[in-house]
Amino acid sequence: MPTPERTSLAAIVDAGRALLDEGGPDALTMQAVAARVGVRAPSLYKRVRNREHLLGLVVDAVAVELGDRLAQADAPVAASADASTRAAARVGALARALRAWALANPAAYGLLFAAPERDLGSMGALRAASGSVLDVAADLVGPDRALPFARTVTAWATGFLAMELGGGFRLGEGVDEAFDFGVELLAGAGAGAAGAAARTAGSAS
Repeated sequence: MPTPERTSLAAIVDAGRALLDEGGPDALTMQAVAARVGVRAPSLYKRVRNREHLLGLVVDAVAVELGDRLAQADAPVAASADASTRAAARVGALARALRAWALANPAAYGLLFAAPERDLGSMGALRAASGSVLDVAADLVGPDRALPFARTVTAWATGFLAMELGGGFRLGEGVDEAFDFGVELLAGAGAGAAGAAARTAGSAS
């Protein structure tokens, strides 16, 4: 077996993420991670305080991964879309990227968005995951309303995905169309609110 010094924190987090993908949060135990990286469980405590700390490190890694995926989805749209439709197109690109990632990584998605009162992730990782969403929101509704709009979009998307992942849509097909419809409604409402605010500011001046 390798000595604890040869077992890096990155390897521990990678092992935790792999176990999460394979068996969900319940599979992510100190014993299982230790076995995965080739050390005895007590050796992990030289780098990880406890299971809650380990979960937090995995949440951070998942948040950064999601942030990267959203940024990759947004970049080409932000660079190429027509100025009049760019912001709405960016909202759609982010929402669809989030859904695709969540459906491909249901356990990671669930851990990232479940039980926020446990405060598992760090603020830095949260910012990494939210950066593209806030930037797109500012593009659509302006910087003053970016956070409320981003929260609204996130709340709708996570609610929709919770139902989809949990088998909550039981009235037949059309889930893809329903998701696209929701994205269009939110983007349209955001654009309308931004336009109304601009008209109000113009008349006031």
